[in-house]
Order: sequence, then C-alpha cells, then structure tokens
Amino acid sequence: MKREYHKWYCQGLQRDMELLVFGHAGARVLAFPTRCGRFYDYENMGLVGALADHLEQGWIQLICVDSIDQESFYCNWCNPRDRILRHTKYETYIMNDVLPLSQAINDNPFLTALGCSFGAYHAANIAFRNPQRFNRVVAMSGRYDLTSAPDGFRDLFDGYYDNDVYFNMPNHYIANMGDNGVLSDIRRLDIKLIVGEYDPFLDDNRRLSEHLWSKGIWHQFKVWNGRAHGYRRWREMVGWFI
Repeated sequence: MKREYHKWYCQGLQRDMELLVFGHAGARVLAFPTRCGRFYDYENMGLVGALADHLEQGWIQLICVDSIDQESFYCNWCNPRDRILRHTKYETYIMNDVLPLSQAINDNPFLTALGCSFGAYHAANIAFRNPQRFNRVVAMSGRYDLTSAPDGFRDLFDGYYDNDVYFNMPNHYIANMGDNGVLSDIRRLDIKLIVGEYDPFLDDNRRLSEHLWSKGIWHQFKVWNGRAHGYRRWREMVGWFI
C-alpha cells in the first residue's frame, strides 16, 4: 500500500502541520482523528488496516490530518472567543492547504469527510459549511452541539456564545437554515451518521437527524449495537459506510 508523509509550516496557524496519505488512487477521503488526536492514529489504531482492500484496489485514498483541538475547543485556559477563532483558522488550513494538496496528489473529484468521535464533528461541520466541496460525510459517534453538556461532558465554551459559535454547531445552524443555495448543496451530500445505542451522544445524533429530515436532507442514521464508542467498533463500522 502506498504511504506518503507530508509536513509543512502553515502560516495561518503559525505552526508545523503533518498528515499521512494512504493509497494510490480513487475517491479522496479526508479523515479527522478523535479528540486532540494525531494524524497517525488511523494507522496505529487499525482503521487503515480495516480499509486496506479499498486502498489497495484503488477505490479510495485516505488523507489523515492532524487536529489542533488542544489549541481550540479543548484549550481550557483560553478565552472561549479565542477557542472558536482558533478553530476557524484550522478550517481555513483544511480548505486552503490540505484540499489543494490532496487534489495535486490525486485529481479524483469525489471527496468524503470521515471522522470518529470528535473527528465526526469536524467531518460533519466542514462538509455542511462547505457542501459544494464535498460529496459524502461519514460521521461515527459524533457530537454536534458543543455548547451542551450531555452525560457529564462539559460545554466547551463555558456558556459563551456568538455568531462564530452558532455557525460551527451543526445542531444549531441546520435547524434554522433557510431554503437557499447552501441547503440545496447539503441535500446533494451522501450523509451517513452512525452512533451506538448507549453512546452518550445518541440524543445529539438523533437531534441532528431530525433537523436534517426537517430540511428535506436525505441521510442514513444507523444506531449500532452497544456503546460502540471506540476503535474496535469504528473498525467494524468504517468498511460498511465508506
């Protein structure tokens, strides 16, 4: 299996960023790691292996990016306003640095956003905010309202709220989205939401599914047996939905 490592200094983030690319051809899959995860986690935790046949056959190419969650949503000592601003710079890095690099490596036009746990938030949010650039979303065990505190998890903005927070919470902006061009583009996406029946974010996933249906956005919503929040279960899920 072809494997490429890339590292460069990102001016927007003012730091080095790294990623791994697996596979030689096929539809591009932009893969976000779990909370505060690293670009090598999909390889180390067996998700690349779970997709080995897809990769070796040239059906997909996996672009595994780094997170900076510890500098944004999970930077607990930062002002909440600074947390969301750091996240918006991260999205700009993905859109302006990572996607052009992936296109230079592989000009296949089909692009999937993939993530598990907090990576599912990143995958869904970036695709819903930029639906003209994506074709599919595969979000496993995600959380789509970071201002709530389900099952002991904290509000990641400590009560702070502004327009940037609103426009980065899928369970907020999807619910209020008007019938405009962006909504039409989201309806074109192939959306797959997967979550465990005892996952702490099950209700959050149900709300997102309800909001999507209310806007006429077709999608798959699959409830997996058990808690299903961990790499063993994500290895089972990923091959079914990519």
